Amino acid sequence: MKRRLWSLALWLACAVGAAAQTGPAPLLATLVADSVRIDADRTLVAEGNVEIFFDGARLTAARVVYDRAGDVVRIDGPIRLIDSSGSVLIADSAELDADLTDGILRSARLVLEQQLQLAAAEISRDGGRYTRLRRVVASSCEVCADNPTPLWEIRASGVVHDQLERQLYFENAQVRIAGVPVFYSPRLRLPDPTLDRARGFLIPDVASSNQLGFGFKLPYFLPIGDSADLTLTPYLAPGTRTLEGRFRQAFARGDLRFDGAFTFDDDILDGETRAYLFGTGAFDLPGDYTLSFQLQRVTDPTYLLDYDYSDLDRLTSSVFLRRINADELSSVGLLAYESLREADINNEDALPRYVAVARSTRRLPTGPLGGDAWITTDGRVIYRSSDEDGTGLDDARVGAAGDWRRDWVGPAGLVLGARAGLALDAYAIADDADFPSSLARATPAAAVGLRWPLERVEDGGARQLLEPVLQLAWSRSYGGVPPNEDSTVIEFDEGNLFARSRYLGVDVYEQGLRANLGVTWTRSDPSGLVIGLTAGRVLRFTDADQFPAGTGLNDARSDWLAALRLRMGDGLWLSSRSLLDDGLDFTRSETRLDLVEDWGTLSTSYLWDVEVPEEDADQPISEWSLAASYEISRNWVGRVDWRYDFINDDAARAGLGLLYRNECIGVDLSVSRRFTSTTTTTPKTSFDLRLTLNGFGTGTDGREFRRTCTG
Repeated sequence: MKRRLWSLALWLACAVGAAAQTGPAPLLATLVADSVRIDADRTLVAEGNVEIFFDGARLTAARVVYDRAGDVVRIDGPIRLIDSSGSVLIADSAELDADLTDGILRSARLVLEQQLQLAAAEISRDGGRYTRLRRVVASSCEVCADNPTPLWEIRASGVVHDQLERQLYFENAQVRIAGVPVFYSPRLRLPDPTLDRARGFLIPDVASSNQLGFGFKLPYFLPIGDSADLTLTPYLAPGTRTLEGRFRQAFARGDLRFDGAFTFDDDILDGETRAYLFGTGAFDLPGDYTLSFQLQRVTDPTYLLDYDYSDLDRLTSSVFLRRINADELSSVGLLAYESLREADINNEDALPRYVAVARSTRRLPTGPLGGDAWITTDGRVIYRSSDEDGTGLDDARVGAAGDWRRDWVGPAGLVLGARAGLALDAYAIADDADFPSSLARATPAAAVGLRWPLERVEDGGARQLLEPVLQLAWSRSYGGVPPNEDSTVIEFDEGNLFARSRYLGVDVYEQGLRANLGVTWTRSDPSGLVIGLTAGRVLRFTDADQFPAGTGLNDARSDWLAALRLRMGDGLWLSSRSLLDDGLDFTRSETRLDLVEDWGTLSTSYLWDVEVPEEDADQPISEWSLAASYEISRNWVGRVDWRYDFINDDAARAGLGLLYRNECIGVDLSVSRRFTSTTTTTPKTSFDLRLTLNGFGTGTDGREFRRTCTG
């Protein structure tokens, strides 16, 4: 009969505690077995479903004999030993010391983090830190009777597992793929599955392109203390010699990261040295302040595209100090711009190079007026490299703006809203004779609106909300007309249908008296289906020509704004926004669909926009993009991405990918084609192959793909 022998446990604890005790109090062990006896020589014999628990370790066996005189535990299997780190030892027989940390296990298998298995003829335990294995086969692949050869394995004459450093040291290591030897090394060090920051080489990437040829990348990871690391990646190919790098560091109140590369090209730029450096960082400071920076630098316009580092065509470097709390939003920053666009390269001196900005918004007490009030003070300085008249325009602006708003709820749920504000700006302008050297401007604004939210609850629990809105708004600028630096692009959507100004910045304000009309209908179903519709337009009484043609706002009556939002549970999102003239012809339209299901994902969008030369859009845009993944089977996933330009009747970019994953390996194969061709770039086709062996370091866990052996 199975029984818990507390007296024997105490007796065993004294023996075990004597071997492992490092302090004044002995460690306690617990023994459970079907039968236990003590022989005349004081040898303890436990038989039948034996279990021993000691210091976080658990051992199960068929028979255990404890020789107190020799302080040795002899165990008959099948044996299963799980230590405090979660490592599992399985063996046929064993001899261990009393605290189960030292000894020998025969015909044994070591399982680390339920992933990596190391089968050995013999395993010895040394000091509770080292596990030594002789004649070893290591793999994270399942091995079944009908498939005895793992997809990959490492055979070695010996392996030492350092549990403190969490490293595996192989001697005479031979890597086999499907049973075929492919690599040999007399010494090989790999991290065990519990270690996520191990110094050494990472899995290489194979890359190929029509520009650089066939090559490979071999990353080397170097931890720097507990909170920083450096990854260096040589990239070797016939057309290039490149060293990529990544540095990361975490602090108690922030973090930073730098990515970069240094290249010596043989073919693309006739041996020129090329490089890029991107960096980001953010830090929390006392007093609710945060400090953040961004660095983006590159030696030549096509380097990022040639090496697929980034699709950016305008780089921004910045540093900002911000403060955010319940009553204040303040920031001060410095920005530096660099354009990689072909049209800007020969005109870069005329583009803003450096911009300094400062802004502070504070909540004010309103007293008997009620509602909410804010005051904003801000400043800006723009510097261009050119000193020529017109192209070298530099300016500085300081401004202050106050804003007040309040809502009243009237009979039948009618909501009356009022808003008033005043903006004051002063400019200093240089290097442009079309503008005075200084000017001042005042812009008062006011708006009054009426909303009538109407709600209906259906029998099935669905809710409908209908809300018509009518708003009368007025604003007028008095004083000089400054250069327009921050309001060159105009957006008209449901987010700013009732805004004080449709311009994004403050250099230009919307002028005149207008009526903003809109209606929103939303239906929410308990099943998770949500449908929303918005329609509206702007009617102007004055200043009908202040917006460029093609923005939807350039006439006395704006284009119709129509927007659709659809959500079905957590798997389907559809949004569509369009501007239509009175003839129902589209001026602008954007539709996006996102689908997430068990079988895969789909994201697709279509964009149509007429030409707006004032916004540097000299031709219409008609573009369709698609990104999708499909789970072909439990182990196979296919991917596709696509961007097509209907105006030029040509694809802009296309890509295909195939990912295979099982319990022990991951293979990611992709091919992409960039069709863009300019005077500085040519079409490019790239191939990439990434191989991952699960079981070495974290982040490559294949347990979800583990299968059950049959046959």
